[in-house]
Amino acid sequence: MFGCLVAGRLVQTDAVQVASDKFVFNLPEYESVNHVVVFMLGTVPFPTGMGGAVYFSFPDPASGGPVWQLLGFIANDKPSAIFKISGLKVGQGGAHPFGTMASPPSVAQVGVSVEPLEQLAQQTPVSGAAASTTDTLRLFTQKMLDSLYNFASSFAVTQAQMTPSPNETFIPSSCILKWYDNFHRRMNQNPNFWKN
Repeated sequence: MFGCLVAGRLVQTDAVQVASDKFVFNLPEYESVNHVVVFMLGTVPFPTGMGGAVYFSFPDPASGGPVWQLLGFIANDKPSAIFKISGLKVGQGGAHPFGTMASPPSVAQVGVSVEPLEQLAQQTPVSGAAASTTDTLRLFTQKMLDSLYNFASSFAVTQAQMTPSPNETFIPSSCILKWYDNFHRRMNQNPNFWKN
């Protein structure tokens, strides 16, 4: 029903069912993991009005057991989500549906708990783990365009301020702005246009 993906690793579809509505993935060597993708396999949808709360657990040496943290949720109309786990703090956690089950030492876990959608909407994920909603490539491109324009604009001079320099080529800032607007428009229309 669910899958879990960490960059550089094989997709995990071997969730351990710990209760009729609870599933857990083991993540060995979690210290090097920055983001986790949790998704539905597309074979079995959630029952109507239900979704899956996604939790993350570090092994907690202080308590001897796992401490679970709510990351967010997935649902039939939101079948996948990316969660940032690299900034989460060991030992910080709250209420969770997984009870006192033990995890293997030095193995983190991702849990999915099937719950009513209205209950999922009222839960607050742990700070810093919000699902990524911005396309990374688009965000990078926007930041790059802003940086180029700001950098080029910092050298702007009026025609009256220009001094002749035979070894220098000057480009009107309106040309850079036109390129910026065209690139931004094309990126919004098709984020992969640059691959053609």
